[in-house]
Amino acid sequence: MITDFKKRIFCELSGVKLKDVDADDPLWTERINSYLASHSNLPPAGDPLEYAAAFEAVYPTPDDRRNYIAAAVEKGTPSYAHRVLASLITTHRVPCIFSSNFDHLVETASLQTDQLVPATERANITVAGIDNVGRATLALRESRPLLAKIHGDYSSVHIKNTNEELRHQDEQMRQLLTSACGRYGLVIVGYSGRDESVMVALTNAIAQPNAFPGGIHWVTRSAKDCLPAVQQFLEAADAGGVRTSLVECHTFDELAADILDNLTLPAELERHVGEFSAPQVLRPVPLPAQEHARYPVLRCAALPVLSMPTVARRITTEKPLSSEEARALARNVSPWLIVASSGRDIVAFGEDAALLEAFASVGGHVAGTIALSPQTDSWALGLLYDALTRAVCRRRPLKSRMRRQGHAVIPHGDSEKETPEQRTRRVERQAKLKRAYADSLYGKTSHGYPFYEGVVLRLEPVADRWWLAFEPTTFVDVPRDINEEHDDAEADGFDRKRWVDPTVDWRRERWAARYNNKWDAIIEAWANMLAGFDNTVLHATGVNDGEGVDAVFKLSPVTAWSRPAHDAPYFHRGR
Repeated sequence: MITDFKKRIFCELSGVKLKDVDADDPLWTERINSYLASHSNLPPAGDPLEYAAAFEAVYPTPDDRRNYIAAAVEKGTPSYAHRVLASLITTHRVPCIFSSNFDHLVETASLQTDQLVPATERANITVAGIDNVGRATLALRESRPLLAKIHGDYSSVHIKNTNEELRHQDEQMRQLLTSACGRYGLVIVGYSGRDESVMVALTNAIAQPNAFPGGIHWVTRSAKDCLPAVQQFLEAADAGGVRTSLVECHTFDELAADILDNLTLPAELERHVGEFSAPQVLRPVPLPAQEHARYPVLRCAALPVLSMPTVARRITTEKPLSSEEARALARNVSPWLIVASSGRDIVAFGEDAALLEAFASVGGHVAGTIALSPQTDSWALGLLYDALTRAVCRRRPLKSRMRRQGHAVIPHGDSEKETPEQRTRRVERQAKLKRAYADSLYGKTSHGYPFYEGVVLRLEPVADRWWLAFEPTTFVDVPRDINEEHDDAEADGFDRKRWVDPTVDWRRERWAARYNNKWDAIIEAWANMLAGFDNTVLHATGVNDGEGVDAVFKLSPVTAWSRPAHDAPYFHRGR
């Protein structure tokens, strides 16, 4: 929804046609965010106010917003996770649900599972919105299964969407939520914590006697991306004696599958869940078998990965850790440890002795190795992504920038610690890159900020093999406090002025003269730099055999090429 709103605002401000914009394309997303940052007062991407502010900007009246939601949710059908959740409701494992969603998917899925069991065993869940809280209160008092829509139902007269509406959440619904937290544990899935009123209700519940008797389990895609309000709530609960945990899981379906692995359902429900078949979004397309034009018209900035690790070291701990927590412990011991959390264990590359020292405080033990399946396990893909970024930089005139939005590699600049011999060798190994750019690889902008010519890396499966994709980018280290005098801390929403990168025009001018021949040279130079000067294997940590597990890769220095799959006069022009 946020993507759709921002696309519409972008088109209205820029004059671009809606049908010409593909908001699912990362290039369009970046262009939209960059344009809105300097041409609108929308909160930045990821801001807690972003959803409500964008929604109100596009659909200013409650009727408009209700109609938009109705049109969107009526297209939905229960997913695999909805079937699992409904089965848990029907078998009375989930007594109470509070949802910020407007759709009917939970109750639809629950009705289906109820029909698969004897009438005396059905849950017959009670559904209540903010316009019939009395029904929800009665269901909770009588311990009947309850689904409460804290922001309303899309068919309700009242739904909550804008900042003002969300700030004044219905008082009775808020009290009901607080009351439920005094009876049950709390599992939070797919909720960001953006609504102040809901977070206040949850925080107030901590003061109740025996609050959250089953603990609080906050499920999120990334612990690092949790909003401050969530972190404050969990810290307050922990201080109040409530058992809390932060669980990293990429999707609702993955969480549902993990839960189902540890449960036994009645045969009818097991069959119902197992029969789910997700609609196919991506379909295999046969590649052209005949090339009608001989000249490669498109060079791709991607290198084939000829080989990469299939196993990593497995470390067991006394308590589960998030990937971010595991990395923090590893950094305290050695910068050469590469770790991730699989949810239950720690997987790593590096020296065993250093890993044991890093995780000694949480009872870490070496437990053999674990197979890596990056096609299916996001933690395995992340671990290999980290390792490959380190590997291409190790013993090369490059340094890595490990970022959540994408890892980057930049050339080493001048250093006072370098000896003359080291500097000469570094300059020699960077010579091909420098010739390709025909300009400095690093230095300072006209504003006086340090810049580097580097690449953003991605590890991607395409055409039945893995590729290291690299995107040449000019990085500028701009202090984020240079515009502090323009930032009104008291302003809110559309009235708040936003930080704007002052080097945008400088970068645009630097790139203006980079035509195809120069891009070809830049891609060729980076391909050779990343794959290796002597086409040897790449080691991420350099640990010796018997002392640990290293991540070893081999890249081809020959990039991918694309040829036209059809013949047309355009491809023969100028011949």
